[in-house]
Amino acid sequence: MTEAKSLTLDKDKQTSLTVLDEGGVTSPKGFRASGLHCGLRKTRLDLGWLYSDVPAAACGVYTTNVFQAAPLLVTKESLSQENKLQAILVNSGNANACTGQEGLSNAYESRTDFAKQFGIPEHYISVVSTGVIGQQLPMEKLKQGIKNIGILENDAASFEKAILTTDTVTKHLAVELEIDGKTVTIGGAAKGSGMIHPNMATMLGFVTTDANVVQEDLYDALKEVTNSTFNMITVDGDMSTNDMVLVLANGLAGNEPLSKAHPEWETFKNGLAFVSEALAKKIARDGEGATKLIEVQVTGALEVEAAKVIAKTIVGSSLVKTAIYGTDANWGRIICAVGYSGKPIDPTNIHVAIGPVEVVKDGVPLPFDEDIAKAYLENEHVQIFVNLNQGQHTATAWGCDLTYDYVKINAMYRT
Repeated sequence: MTEAKSLTLDKDKQTSLTVLDEGGVTSPKGFRASGLHCGLRKTRLDLGWLYSDVPAAACGVYTTNVFQAAPLLVTKESLSQENKLQAILVNSGNANACTGQEGLSNAYESRTDFAKQFGIPEHYISVVSTGVIGQQLPMEKLKQGIKNIGILENDAASFEKAILTTDTVTKHLAVELEIDGKTVTIGGAAKGSGMIHPNMATMLGFVTTDANVVQEDLYDALKEVTNSTFNMITVDGDMSTNDMVLVLANGLAGNEPLSKAHPEWETFKNGLAFVSEALAKKIARDGEGATKLIEVQVTGALEVEAAKVIAKTIVGSSLVKTAIYGTDANWGRIICAVGYSGKPIDPTNIHVAIGPVEVVKDGVPLPFDEDIAKAYLENEHVQIFVNLNQGQHTATAWGCDLTYDYVKINAMYRT
């Protein structure tokens, strides 16, 4: 039986939710998903699909890389029709990026074949690809794989595996909320391990909910939540051509339509934020070759944007990342990253702590026990705290350490 635990998400609003044990994209009512192997990869599952029993209000956010992969263009075109989706087709092993007109035609052809398999309009379908850039999709294998899809299958674990590339673990979560006296579920699955530096990285996120949500407000919520979750992670500073996060809301929970005017709008938005943050942290922890999750909290900033930039600059610093891998409390690298972030600071006011160990106060180093700091840095989850003492704004960013294995993985990515 599924176990659950109740959490308080927002101490001020007392928003409560229940985290479902082993929950994911099929936890909300009316969603099913699965995956199979069609030969795009040697042995691993490489073709996944997600399906809603009814068309769902949908929206997406995408990479800001100028080179946008063909599947992104097709997905945007699908959403432009009615702002609805009913199914998503995802292949791994091949990004279908920088593939010209042939690649775009292949993405549209995949959408057509998938639509026929499920018997739904083409514009209710999103196509998604992840993997090696610059290679054409092996269409015969992909088309046969689509024919082998069992539309009644429901195996979320297979979907979660089929979307992976260099990931070492699947990433999924689901929560339940109560809205209008109805149980509303929000589920998610994601992939991402390297080339992670979103402003929207081979990073993909899929969020499903059975909530009834007004599409325009769902889109605004997704953008807001993404900016404080998925866009606040970095693994290696590289931004992919294929990033996207999609949200589908099919309304089967039976609640009154959720909009910004609804009294429980914040409850829903906080649930979306919880799922998104959890998935983002799973991506950061599973960075290629990573051994640790790094969390940087910046407080006391003059503006939110400054706090975000400084937090992400610190967590993205190769020198900070390697110091943490080596359990070296080299706080000078943290200060250095703050200084070149490009945001105005007062060097004489800054405080820095590595976990419970204070290392800088008012811009001046503090004596600390190196052994205690080293012992803390042995933890799998390392926190860095920076107080700028200039204002009231805060931000948190997540990343991972930089190890020898990262170089090995990416030196042989295609081979």
